[in-house]
Order: sequence, then structure tokens, then C-alpha cells
Amino acid sequence: MSRTSSLSDAAWARIEPLMPVASRKGGRPFQDHRRVVEGIVWRFRTGSPWRDLPAEFGPWQTVWKRHRRFSADGTWDRIYAAILADADAAGEIDWAISVDSTVNRAHQHATNLPRDAGGSIELQEPY
Repeated sequence: MSRTSSLSDAAWARIEPLMPVASRKGGRPFQDHRRVVEGIVWRFRTGSPWRDLPAEFGPWQTVWKRHRRFSADGTWDRIYAAILADADAAGEIDWAISVDSTVNRAHQHATNLPRDAGGSIELQEPY
């Protein structure tokens, strides 16, 4: 596997049918979805800025715009739901839930909002 390849053929075969298709109204067709998704995965795996995306993935602007579009139109949500459903059907998910009722309170000076303790300003000033 190369430095820029992060999806196996089996993983890509699972998500490829869930990717959006080009509009029938015309317009510019999508670039190769796999290359763009590999770029998005590489970017989040490395934590690097979009502008540092290797040239193998195409222009960073294209990869960024496609990620933004997929986030807005629900493509990532559909892919996640399908993969989660497959893993659940295969029994690979443990649905044990842990609920923590801990309450964390911030100190009164941790806020930037004015404090209203009731009463007038004179009563709140030190003597």
C-alpha cells in the first residue's frame, strides 16, 4: 500500500454505490470519487492543512469543496449509517451503553457574562 492509498478495494466497493452521481441537468462531471475520498481520508489521518494535500489527490480546492459538499448534502451521514448497519448485522458492534451523571461546574469567574446575584450594585461591592 502506498503512502497516499488508504482505502482497500473492498472498502471502496462498499462505499462507491453511496457516492452521489453527476446531475442530469448537465454541468461539469465529478472527478474520480475514489481519488478525492482518498485525499479527504489522508488529510484527516495526518491532520495537515488542506493546502498541504499531495498532488496525487488533485487540487486541494477540489478535495476541500467535495468534502464540504458531502457534509452538507448528507453523503457522509449515509455512508456512516450504511457501514454501521453492516457492522451491526455482522455482530461487530457492542451496544453496551454507559451513562455518567457527573456534573462539572465552572467557577463563577470562568464566564465572560456579567454576574447577576440579585440586589443592587451597591450590595455587591466589597465594604
